Amino acid sequence: MKKSMIDLAFDILTKEKKAMKFLDLWTIVSKEMGFTPSQSDDNIAQFYSDLSIDGRFASLPGNTWDLRKRQSSAHTIVDTDSISVEDENDYVRDDGDESEEVPIEDDEEIEEEEDEE
Repeated sequence: MKKSMIDLAFDILTKEKKAMKFLDLWTIVSKEMGFTPSQSDDNIAQFYSDLSIDGRFASLPGNTWDLRKRQSSAHTIVDTDSISVEDENDYVRDDGDESEEVPIEDDEEIEEEEDEE
């Protein structure tokens, strides 16, 4: 049975015993998978996504990757640009006074008010 790209990358980094530049790692993975140049181009983005998502890998400065278990948390990079923090209360304008903002009511509260009518 053929290994996945990400499992192959794990094996390579385990065997190398050191961090590797992304393109160096991808070159080895692509070659081991037997990809043609076209297939390599088609799969590189998926491979990068898989590395980013898989908790076994750590992204280091300079687009270098290593096994997370070999890195302290101080050396790993967390991309906070993509993190979104939303306020717990969403606000809408009250029809009676456009200068005042009021919290949106929960669906449950709206249903209770409709039942009372």
